[in-house]
Amino acid sequence: MKYLCLVYLDKEHWSACSDDVCGAYGAELMDRGKLLAAEPLHPVDSATTVRVRNGAMTVTDGPFAETKEMLAGFYLVDAVDLNEAIRMAANIPPAKFGSIEVRPVRQLQLTN
Repeated sequence: MKYLCLVYLDKEHWSACSDDVCGAYGAELMDRGKLLAAEPLHPVDSATTVRVRNGAMTVTDGPFAETKEMLAGFYLVDAVDLNEAIRMAANIPPAKFGSIEVRPVRQLQLTN
């Protein structure tokens, strides 16, 4: 099953883990056939939020919500179950400085 591990960090710890450290863990997961995708994000001040209400689009600079921890990146993993996904998330290097949200990926239910 696919799980998305969302990495959250506050401004103070945004660069606490080097790309080399995060990349090494990604390479380890890839070697084990567990990593489907992983990417870091630029800081939250580069975000743009798009909303559509009643057919009208609005675009706002910045994130959707004010929070202490901001989305910093993600790891999309293939795990047997939630417990395995949690074990993988606990080893994501930024977990030492922020938090990792683990969520199962849901398949779209398309109707023809």
